[in-house]
Parts: sequence; C-alpha cells; structure tokens
Amino acid sequence: MTVRHPKRLGMLAPSSNTVLEPETAKLLPTDGSVTSHVSRLRVVQISDDASSLQQFEIEPVLAAADLLADAAVDLILWNGTAASWLGFDRDRQWVEAIEARTGIRTTTAVIAINEALQRIGARRIGLVTPYVEALERRIIANYSGIGIDVAAAVRNNLTENTAYAAIKPREIANMVREVALTPVDAIVILCTNLAGSSIAPALSLELGVPVLDSVRVAIEHSLVFLGERPRVAEPEI
Repeated sequence: MTVRHPKRLGMLAPSSNTVLEPETAKLLPTDGSVTSHVSRLRVVQISDDASSLQQFEIEPVLAAADLLADAAVDLILWNGTAASWLGFDRDRQWVEAIEARTGIRTTTAVIAINEALQRIGARRIGLVTPYVEALERRIIANYSGIGIDVAAAVRNNLTENTAYAAIKPREIANMVREVALTPVDAIVILCTNLAGSSIAPALSLELGVPVLDSVRVAIEHSLVFLGERPRVAEPEI
C-alpha cells in the first residue's frame, strides 16, 4: 500500500526572519494538503555595505538547500527579496544552481512578484520597504531596467532585519496609503519580514489597486507550482 504524504513546500529563509513562518501558516490550505519546511541562511543586517551583500553568496544558499533536500520537499522557495537590489539575474542564478544541486524545482519570492506584475500589466508601481535609501535606489534602478517605473516609494530606513518584524500592520497600511496617493498600477510591499500579508487584500479593495505583499504572493505562486489552489483571502486591517 502506497502512503501519500502532503505536498512539501521547502522554504529558504533569512535567519533573522520571524514574520515568514506565521504568515505562511495562514496561507496554506486548511486541509493539510501542503506542509511547509524551513531551512535558514544567515542574514542579520541589510544594507548596501560589503558585509551585508556578502550574506547572499551562493555557497550558504546551497548548503541550506541541501538540508531541505534531505526532507524530500516538492518545491524549494527562496522566500527573501535580496534580488530586488542585487539584480534580478541573481535569483535566476540561484534557481539554476539549487535545481542542479538538488534536482528539486525551485522558485523565489521576487520571481513571483515580477510575474504578478507582468500579469497585471503594471508599468507604474508604488513601493513600500523597510530598507535604507541606498537599497531603495538599487531597487528602483532594477525595476527601471525591466520597464517598470517606481512612481512612489516609502521606506523605514532600517538595517536590522529583526526591526522589520516589529513594524505594525497599521503602520505598513499607512505607508501603502501614502504611495497610493500617486497614480500607480500596483503597490508592492517588498520584504518577507514585513507583516503585510494579512492586510494586503483589504488594502487592495480600499484603494482600488492591487497590493502585492511579498510573502502572500510568494506562497500563492508556490501553491500554483504544487498544483494547489491558494486560500481565499480574508481581508483584515
């Protein structure tokens, strides 16, 4: 008799991230058909200095992916947004390297976000981040490179990843409302350690513009990858 296990979503997470797992739990199917399993790579401080950028070298990523492979996961998701400032090619390189190493299908949060923007046909977006100005400039330049104008941006100017998780959903909502004062095709809450997942659907309804939260978009994208239907959003503020 063959025993069928739930589909296993393996996530690579920044080590200091505390928002990702609880928000993911809210988004997975309630019938237990998908379970999530996390491997971490060390990410503590996020800025544009050399030591911060070195946190995203490939070897630690592959080591963390090897541990997920031990759990026989069905998909590996890099649930971080570093490629938004390091360059979108970085995620494509990670996907290729992880798949070559583990033989497991792989995707990323930034790939999910950019595919969602493409489906919407977004050419002007609003950006909400916890990052410093130097990273925001890099993100804006990278989106410009793929034909998307960041027409409005609000940031918290923080470098400690643990501080990102302390930003209250109501503060994030107000940041979204601020960028929505500028006409845009979509608004992106860009960071998987910001608690924007639960409020994004309600903000989309309130503002009349798609609000894409990094965690929510990445998990919904991964569920489609796994042949599962994303949970119906329960808007809340």
